[in-house]
Order: sequence, then C-alpha cells, then structure tokens
Amino acid sequence: MDTFVSPTAVRFDESTMWVDLSDGRVLGMPLAWYPRLFGAKTDALNAVELSPSGLHWDELDEDLSISGMLAGVGAHGNRRSVAA
Repeated sequence: MDTFVSPTAVRFDESTMWVDLSDGRVLGMPLAWYPRLFGAKTDALNAVELSPSGLHWDELDEDLSISGMLAGVGAHGNRRSVAA
C-alpha cells in the first residue's frame, strides 16, 4: 500500500534542516547538501512554503521534494551516501 507523506514543519540549526513529516518521522538533512540553503540568511530560510509534495523557497529559487529527501538525494539530484 502506498502512503502519501507530506511536510508539516521545517526548522533549521547551524548545519541541519529538520523536516517534520505527516507520518511522525523527522528528517535531518545536512544544509551542505543544498548550497542555496547553506549560505542563506535566517529570514530567507524561514520563508519556506510547504506543499503536499515538498518545500519551496521563492527568494532562494529552491524546490525540494519529500520523495527526494527520503531517497537521500541532495541538490541537483545527486545521490548522497546514507549510513545504515
């Protein structure tokens, strides 16, 4: 059975983006994976728009899909190594 998962909240610390999902999971994604986010100011990071399938920053011209984050895909579709 396929279950649709959507973002419910996003927060940041100095090195990580934390994405709360509708199924209760929390993703911790290194900001270094996303250069447009990594160098952004706090106000620009917090101007994120949540959609059913992902995250959008108009000012930063960045879009991230939940499916990509779950698959460990960083900026520009590059797969990252994920430790088990």
